[in-house]
Amino acid sequence: MLSKGMTLFLCSFTVTFDHFQILRAIGKGSFGKVCIVQKKDTKKMYAMKYMNKLKCVQRNEVRNVFKELQILQTLEHPFLVNFWYSFQDEEDMFMVVDLLLGGDLRYHLQQNVHFSESTVKLYICELALALHYLRSKHIIHRDIKPDNILLDEHGHAHLTDFNIAAIVKDDLKATSMAGTKPYMAPELFQPFEGSHPGYSFAVDWWSLGITSYELLRGQRPYVMGCSSSSSEILQSFHRVLPCYPATWSAELKSLLGKLLCIDAQKRLSSLTELQKLNYLSGVSWDAILSKQVPPGFTPNRRRLNCDPTFELEEMILEAKPLHKKKKRLARKSRENGSEGSPQVTSHLAWAIQVRSHLAWAIQVTSHLAWATQVTSHLAWATQVTRLCCANLLTLTRSVDGCAPTKQHIQRFFHKKQNKLNE
Repeated sequence: MLSKGMTLFLCSFTVTFDHFQILRAIGKGSFGKVCIVQKKDTKKMYAMKYMNKLKCVQRNEVRNVFKELQILQTLEHPFLVNFWYSFQDEEDMFMVVDLLLGGDLRYHLQQNVHFSESTVKLYICELALALHYLRSKHIIHRDIKPDNILLDEHGHAHLTDFNIAAIVKDDLKATSMAGTKPYMAPELFQPFEGSHPGYSFAVDWWSLGITSYELLRGQRPYVMGCSSSSSEILQSFHRVLPCYPATWSAELKSLLGKLLCIDAQKRLSSLTELQKLNYLSGVSWDAILSKQVPPGFTPNRRRLNCDPTFELEEMILEAKPLHKKKKRLARKSRENGSEGSPQVTSHLAWAIQVRSHLAWAIQVTSHLAWATQVTSHLAWATQVTRLCCANLLTLTRSVDGCAPTKQHIQRFFHKKQNKLNE
C-alpha cells in the first residue's frame, strides 16, 4: 500500500478539480471556504479549502496562501489536519486536507457543550504533542484558538489553519504582529526593540492556556475588544488576574497558571516541562500519541457538526457556487468562442513564430546585400590598386631612369581615374 508521501509524489502533478465530487459546504474563514469532497477514483472523503484568486490578490493574501501551502507540504502528525493535494484553475486555488467530522471546538462551545477537566487535560496533552512536533520543524502556529482545533469522529483534537504561521530558525525570533487578539501572548503587544527583540514558540503555549481556560469555563480569562490598543491590553494583563473556580483541581489551576505566565521566559513552553508536572505523572504519552486514550467528549456521529448556514449561503447567496463551477467555466469558454480555442491559440503561436522567422530572413538578406556591395567595392579597389602599381612601374621606367616628379605621378593618376569613371 502506498504511503501518503508516495501518493503525494505520484499525484501532485495530475490531480485537478475534475477528480473530486463536491458534496457540501462546511466552513468559512477570512481566507476562503471549506467543503466536503469525495475523490472519484478512491471514493475517499476529504475536506477541500478553496480561495478565490482575484480576492487573494485584492486583499494582498497571496503570500500567506503560498506560505501555508509550503508549510503544510512538510508536515504529517496524528494531531494535525494533514495536507494531501493542491491545484488551481482560472478562478480558485484549492488545498485538499484530512476530513474531520467532529467539528471545531468553537462550534461545540456555541452548542453549550460542557467540557470536563479530564477531557481538557487530554486536549492539552494532544495539542502539546502537536506543538512539540511543530517546534522540531521551526514553526510557530500563532493562531491557536477553539476555531482552529478540529475533532475527529472519536473526539481527538487536531490543529489546523497555518495561514499566519511563521518559520523561525537558528534561535531567531519572529517580529511581526499576528494572531487573534484575545488569544495573543503579552509579548506580541510589546514594541519589538531594544531588550525585546521579538517572540518565539512560547506564544503558542499562552494561546493553549487561554483556549483550555475557555473550554472549561465558557469564557476567556481576559476581556478585550478588537478595538483595544496594545497599551490597554498590556495594562489589562498586569491589572487583571485570571479567576479560577473553586471546583477546579489545584493541579489544573497550577498548570493554567504556568501556561498563562506573563513573562515568556518563565512560562511553561515545552513538552519536556509539561511532562515533569505531577499533574501529568500518570499519563502514557505513547498511548496518547497512538490515540489509545479515549476522549471524554465524543461528537454526535448522526449529524454534521457544523453550522448549517454555510451550506445555505453557498447554495443561495454565493454568486459563483462551487458545485456549478464546471458548467460556469464551460459556458464561459463557449461565450469566448474561437478566442479561447486551443486550435486558434496554436495558429496564433505558429503565426508569431513565422513572423519571427521572416523578420530574421529579411535581416539576413539585408546583411547579404550589404556584404555583396562591400565585396564589389573591394574588387574595384583591388583592380585600381593593381592598375596603379603596374602603371607606376611603367612610368618609372619611361623617365630615362630618373625618378618621376610629384607632378608627373599626379597627372598620370588623374588620367587613369577619368578612364575608370568612363
